Amino acid sequence: MKKWTRWEDYVAGICGLYAALSVIWTKQTGASMALMLVFGILLIVAGVLNLSLPGTPWLEYVQCALGILLFVSPWIGRYYDLTGAAWTSWITGIIAAVVTAAAIKPAVDTQHRMRPSH
Repeated sequence: MKKWTRWEDYVAGICGLYAALSVIWTKQTGASMALMLVFGILLIVAGVLNLSLPGTPWLEYVQCALGILLFVSPWIGRYYDLTGAAWTSWITGIIAAVVTAAAIKPAVDTQHRMRPSH
């Protein structure tokens, strides 16, 4: 697996970017701004790390967990009142989690191929 070629990590990073930037144009309630910024920025970082370090399954698991956390953040931060912030968190979080989950097996397979045989 080559660096900077995994579309799943680009999609997860873009979801993070959209979530983080959407605090500018969506109505924020509760802790939505903080949670969307934190999980959005962490998704961007995880996406870049996954793109630069292919075959690192633990990073894929972290990225998937961040997507799930973004998805559940409206309930954590009490902004589940169907505002634009809640919908943004739900949609970007589930997309990031699903595409990353699809990338976990290829990352594991790549890691196994990269390990030296004993």
